[in-house]
Amino acid sequence: MQLRHVRTLLAPQAGTARVTCMAWAASSARFAVCTADRVVLLYDEQGERRDKFSTKPSDAKYGRRSYVVKGMAFSPDSTKIAIGQTDNIVYVYRIGEEWGDKKVICNKFIQTSAVTCLSWPAENIIVFGLAEGKVRLANTKNNKSSTIYGTDSYVVSLTSNVSGKGILSGHADGTIVRFFFDDEGSGESQGKLVTHPCPPYALAWASNSIVAAGCDKKIVAYGKEGNVIQTFDYSRDPSEKEFSTAAASPGGQSVVIGSYDRLRVLNWSPRRSAWEEGKPKEIAHLYTITALAWKRDGSRICVGTLCGGVEQFDCCLRRSIYKNKFEMTYVGPSQVIVKNLSTGTRVVLKSQYGYEIDEVKILGKDRYLVAHTSDTLLLGDISSNKLSEVAWQGSGGNEKFFFDNESVCMIFNAGELTLVEYGTNDILGSVRTEFMNPHLVSVRINERRQRGVEESKKLAYLIDIKTIATVDLVGGYNVGTVSHDSKIDWLELNETGQKLLFRDKKMRLQLYDIESSTKTTILNYCSYVQWVPGSDVVVAQNRNSLCVWYNIDAPERATMFPLKGDIVDLERNDGKTEVIVSEGVHTVSYTLDEGLIEFGTAIDDGDYHRATAFLETLEMSPETEAMWKTLSRLALEARQLHIAERCFAALGNVAKVQFLHETNAIADQAAQEHGGDGTDHYLVRARLAMLNKNYKLAEMIFLEQNATEEAMDMYQELHMWDECVMVAEAKGHPTLEKLRRDYYQWLLDTQQEEKAGEVQERQGDCLAAVSLYLRAGLPAKAARLAMGRDELLTNGDVINKVSMALIKGELYEQAGELLEKVGNARKALECYCKGSAFLKAVELARLAFPAEVVKLEEAWGDHLVQQKQLDAAINHYIEARCSIKAIEAALGARQWKKAIYILDLQEKQTAAKYYPKIAQHYAALQEYQVAEELYIKGDQTKDAIDMYTQAGLWEQAHKLAVKCMSQEEVSVLYITQAQEMEKQGKYKEAERLYITVNEPDLAITMYKKCKMYNEMICLVAKYHKDLLSDTHLHLGKELEAEGCFQEAEYHYLQAKDWKATVNMYRVNDMWEEAYRVAKAHGGANSYKHVAYMWAKSLGGEAAVKLLSKFGLLEMAISHAADSGAFDFAFELARLSMKQKMPEIHLKYAMFLEEEGKFEEAEAEFIKAGKPKEAVLMFVENQNWEAAQRVAEVHDPDSVADVLVAQARFSFEQREFRKAEAFLLRAQRPELAIKHYKEAGMWSEALRVCKEYVPSRLGELQEECGREADKKGSRGTEGLLEQAREWEQAGEYARAVDCYLKVQDPTNSVLMEKCLLKAAELAIKFLGQSQSMEVTRTVAPQLVAMKKYSVAAELYLSLDLIQEAIDAFIEGEEWSKAKHVAKELDPRSEEYVDQRYKEYLKNQGKVDSLVGVDVMAALDMYAEQEQWEKCLEVAAKQNYKVLHKYVALYATHLIREGSWDKALSLYVQHGAPANPQNFNIYKRLFVEMVNAPGLNCDEAYTSWANLRDVLFNLCENLVKSSEANTPAHEEFETMLLICHYYATRSAAQGVKQLDTVAAKLSISLLRHTELLPADKAFYEAGIAAKAVNWENMAFIFLNRFLDLSDEQQREEARDWVLTMSMDQRLQQVLPCDERDTYEASLVAANTGLRSLPCVLTGYPVLRNKIEFKRPGREANKDTWNKFLMAVKTSHSPACQDVLKFLSQWCGGLPNTSFSFQ
Repeated sequence: MQLRHVRTLLAPQAGTARVTCMAWAASSARFAVCTADRVVLLYDEQGERRDKFSTKPSDAKYGRRSYVVKGMAFSPDSTKIAIGQTDNIVYVYRIGEEWGDKKVICNKFIQTSAVTCLSWPAENIIVFGLAEGKVRLANTKNNKSSTIYGTDSYVVSLTSNVSGKGILSGHADGTIVRFFFDDEGSGESQGKLVTHPCPPYALAWASNSIVAAGCDKKIVAYGKEGNVIQTFDYSRDPSEKEFSTAAASPGGQSVVIGSYDRLRVLNWSPRRSAWEEGKPKEIAHLYTITALAWKRDGSRICVGTLCGGVEQFDCCLRRSIYKNKFEMTYVGPSQVIVKNLSTGTRVVLKSQYGYEIDEVKILGKDRYLVAHTSDTLLLGDISSNKLSEVAWQGSGGNEKFFFDNESVCMIFNAGELTLVEYGTNDILGSVRTEFMNPHLVSVRINERRQRGVEESKKLAYLIDIKTIATVDLVGGYNVGTVSHDSKIDWLELNETGQKLLFRDKKMRLQLYDIESSTKTTILNYCSYVQWVPGSDVVVAQNRNSLCVWYNIDAPERATMFPLKGDIVDLERNDGKTEVIVSEGVHTVSYTLDEGLIEFGTAIDDGDYHRATAFLETLEMSPETEAMWKTLSRLALEARQLHIAERCFAALGNVAKVQFLHETNAIADQAAQEHGGDGTDHYLVRARLAMLNKNYKLAEMIFLEQNATEEAMDMYQELHMWDECVMVAEAKGHPTLEKLRRDYYQWLLDTQQEEKAGEVQERQGDCLAAVSLYLRAGLPAKAARLAMGRDELLTNGDVINKVSMALIKGELYEQAGELLEKVGNARKALECYCKGSAFLKAVELARLAFPAEVVKLEEAWGDHLVQQKQLDAAINHYIEARCSIKAIEAALGARQWKKAIYILDLQEKQTAAKYYPKIAQHYAALQEYQVAEELYIKGDQTKDAIDMYTQAGLWEQAHKLAVKCMSQEEVSVLYITQAQEMEKQGKYKEAERLYITVNEPDLAITMYKKCKMYNEMICLVAKYHKDLLSDTHLHLGKELEAEGCFQEAEYHYLQAKDWKATVNMYRVNDMWEEAYRVAKAHGGANSYKHVAYMWAKSLGGEAAVKLLSKFGLLEMAISHAADSGAFDFAFELARLSMKQKMPEIHLKYAMFLEEEGKFEEAEAEFIKAGKPKEAVLMFVENQNWEAAQRVAEVHDPDSVADVLVAQARFSFEQREFRKAEAFLLRAQRPELAIKHYKEAGMWSEALRVCKEYVPSRLGELQEECGREADKKGSRGTEGLLEQAREWEQAGEYARAVDCYLKVQDPTNSVLMEKCLLKAAELAIKFLGQSQSMEVTRTVAPQLVAMKKYSVAAELYLSLDLIQEAIDAFIEGEEWSKAKHVAKELDPRSEEYVDQRYKEYLKNQGKVDSLVGVDVMAALDMYAEQEQWEKCLEVAAKQNYKVLHKYVALYATHLIREGSWDKALSLYVQHGAPANPQNFNIYKRLFVEMVNAPGLNCDEAYTSWANLRDVLFNLCENLVKSSEANTPAHEEFETMLLICHYYATRSAAQGVKQLDTVAAKLSISLLRHTELLPADKAFYEAGIAAKAVNWENMAFIFLNRFLDLSDEQQREEARDWVLTMSMDQRLQQVLPCDERDTYEASLVAANTGLRSLPCVLTGYPVLRNKIEFKRPGREANKDTWNKFLMAVKTSHSPACQDVLKFLSQWCGGLPNTSFSFQ
């Protein structure tokens, strides 16, 4: 975050005028400043001063100056200000909502001590601190204050957390206390949190930690439980003063701390989870900052100063402009202010969880905000300022947002629809759906309030393309699922979420009532549909009709209007609803009946009077009638009876009108008497219950009011006599008997004899009751009564009448029971049998007629069979011993097991015919084993075999067949069965049968006949593997003949005969297939050959296209030409590659030549542009005439060749004259000479030469002479003589040649003379080129003879300077070479120097090379390991060069293990801050600290050397670009370690300093990350043991034993074991006054870090000596002791330590020695 000064709100004064406190209102619209004059100034958001008021003392008598305002805060609603004062009081002022409103004190809270600080974190709760140490709470609601907690220390600061649910107080003793009103589930502790080292006047509670600062110039960040996270120490910065105040940003991501002339900014880094220090804002002459106040949106911070000034700063991380419409101000990582540039409105977008906001987008017609954080999604509606933050795991930004609904944002992501309601921080709902079209999702959020419904939030969406789900988002449950038979393309809920409209792809409009789960088709061919806003009216279009449903509860009643165009929109505003219709170029609006729409709205609003008034204006129609019915129902429910009466009157229901009219009269009278609307009167309630047919409720209401008569009258009026009598009985009414008589008479009058009989029965007159029952034609009822009464059973007349009536009514069972009861068993049995009551008949027969039981059981079984109860009949037949009937019943009832059981008990003949039936059942159940047994029992083995065969169980069938049939019969059976199967097309079954009887050939024949080749091949492969390939070939040929090429191909390829496949396709002109097969299965070139043949078959353009497609055109042309298909080759070339024509002509010509067709070949050679070839052809065939003719016409250049050939032929024929004539005609006399020479005819040769080639006469003469020489040679002398002769004769060229031919290795002087003579003659007498050529021949020979100068001079004579220089270089004459280069070709000087360097390098003459190329010389010294010489030379160059070779030498020494020599190099030459040297320095350090034998006083020099090198390096690093890098810090640490080691070695040489040496060994343990831990603990333990610090020695050596190797363990382990037995030894480290281990720099309790002593490394606590360089201190006693030891011992090592400390610490202090 950066602070930028915006403006000065209040100018500073000349003197002290402290701004004591400031506050921003929660709305960010007001800002208050309390000045030193105790006046509160009020500013607006732009910083303009708008108001002010003065504060008051607690008691006016003490005057205005008796107090100071110490705390001020706005209320959360921004209408009040709380002021805390030092005169022991807190005032609350109401400042109003407008500027200039009167300021009144509305609360005051008197305290026992001065108020020191104040905060107002939540509604009605003010928290303040007192001077006496208490933190109290003031409640503005009840005007009472109470103590939250008390301490003994003055409260210096008070702050709250970001949410305002917790407070922190800082106290003068450094204590910081935390208290929560609500810990929001964090589980953080309350009470004392931490003790800060000084009073925390600057205290801020950020979102991730607590920041405290004070007069010690340190800013400390504490964790949630008081642990120190970070410390920013400015105590060494002389320009920094104490920190006076701090403020955390509203988002808790930044903290600003004020001090003198400076604001320091800390920003929380979520990625690092740490505070990062921003650039401090320094303002000269601002003086001490006394107050800070941060605007609630985080965009501004105001600073109050000691001199009374108030400055405003803008604070933001960054700003950006979005689409030139919005300004985004990032005031913190988790807070963004979005400002509309056109309207000036602002929205503060903030992550409640403190997550960093990535990027803010404004979508949905610039109205909606969308922003992501790492774990949440922020959404907002700019117009309503409703913001939401919901948990959202990153999905790569693949979400799709839909903003069609103003209340809710729809988010589609990875098949999931998520709904977020603006202003709510929870996801409203989430469902799985693949349909992302907003027309297929409908959400309604409290759009129209209904009576009795608090919240209505509904969602409708598609589960799949034909299924809609409706979800109650409040309860989170599914309220309905609509399955449809067609694809759905549109759906929408009504505003109350009770009804759902949807349309399918067949244009059918459906209405679904969610409450009743009913679906209705309301319109076909629907092209447009919409709910009218604010109502339940539906508008739709059906072809050329506008359809309106004013009452959707009656969907069958629609109002229709004719239309000419298409509906495009629906508008409702200003009490008018219009349907917009596009009629071509015009747009027409149709106005709907607003009254009808209004009716629905009135019903929803519960205004039934308005609904009635509206309906009265309408004519009666089906729609109106439906509305009257709806209103009547709702009016009755709401007890608006007059309206209900009016409704029923309109509907023509006179009875209900009359009843309600009477009820209304009663209600009106009750209203007059008792007040109210009279509907609570009991008569009214009872009548309404009667109207609803709830008579029991009406009775209850009457009886509650003790109105028994009214209840009885109600029942009598309704002829509900039973209920009336019950009421009279219950209440003991006096007219009960009369009522009963009247009831009985009424029953008789109305011919209700049954009812009358029941009445008489209840009254005990059974005889009369029986008589009445018989009159009513109810003999069963009479019989039941008679059997229950003994007096009636003895009355024979009654029994006779009743039994006769029962028999007459065919109620035989009841008649039997009655007759059995009176002892007439025979008659009873007859009745039971007639009535088929066999159970009772059998029971009676067992007692009375046992002989008839069997007959009855059979009859019972027959009856049950008739009744189709076969399973019940079985047992009765068994009882009757009718086995056949029992078996048939069991089979009929499918009781198979029972049937088998019965059959097994029967004789074989009887049972045999039944077994197969049961077997068929078990076969159908695939229980073949049981079925087989049953078939066998029934002598139907063949059927069992058939069963197995049909089931495909050939093995079982075969096994069974073998048992009962011969092998031939089995085979015949199986083959017959197989043939039958074959006829039925069941080839698999047939195959199995053939195989079972070992006849695979029959199966193969079958498959072949049926052309089922795959199955056939499988069988051949299995049973005749040797014939498989032949079979494939045979099938391939058959299929090819049938035209089944694909199948044929398969079989050819299986037979591995791809050529047959290709041939088949080729013959049938299926070239593509042939090409495919050749490419897939043929060799490398076979497919090319097929492509060529294909093209040949096509010919013309088609062939060219095909070959081009395969990229084989050129190859095809060549192949055609090579294979003699010249016509095809010419055709291809002519159409596509004309450039190939000559080549084809040439090949054709050669073909014709071979065929002996020379004339045709001649024509083709000429067409090929090769007439020479034709000439050669005729020459070869010695057809000289034709050759001559062709040459003359087509290739004149060849005429000579023809003549030459003829001449050669003539020479061979020894016709010399003729041959000579031919050659002369061919102008080739030299050939004539040649032929004459070969023939040894030298005279003829000389003649021709002299005559036609005089220029070659001499040469020929020489040759002639040579020939003569051969016959008698004259040698070198002869050559010299000849040369001189040529020279004298002026034939210089021949003379030169003669001189050059002289070759005598034994006489170098002669050779040199001849060469020089040749060169001299050439230069003098021959042309430039010849002389150059001779020189280039002569000079190299001179160089080879080591005559370098001579050769060089010769080159120079012809200006061949480079060659001359090379000759001098070859002869190592460097001065001459340089001189020539300098004088004649300065460009070659560099070349000479380069060659000279190479020469010196190669010769190893490094000393000479130094003068020429120092760097090369140095590299050579390094390569030769002449390091002293190398460094000596390098030292004469620059510092950088020297250190390059020092580094190389040091690396070499370290590799060889001589790190001590490497160290001395850097002691001698210094340590430069080159990053490439860092590894060398580190290696020297590592080698040294790991080296043995350096823990002694003799090692001082080594340690001092390494220390001095590292000190030199660190000094150089400070001045370099590597300053303050991690490498620098690491070398500073190494320097400190080496200083400790060096000082320890120095101290080891002086007895008085043995404790110093021990302390240094212990201090070195602090650096075990750079030192070998085992060695460090061993040395520390031995040193502690040497000075008798046994506790420490024990602990260190014990630790050493954990780390060490075997070598050093023994003595240490023995000592440790010995000491561990010592009871006096305490195994603890000694502690100092800090209650911390004495060698530890960090205090255990406070976390404060002390500086180490420069002599011992121990912490310097009190008695200290400070050096000039900051951070360097020494313990005074140790320092004095060390100086004394130096003076007494005169130790050079100790003196050197002091000398080093003087350099390292910026000089030694002038201390006076004190030895007290």
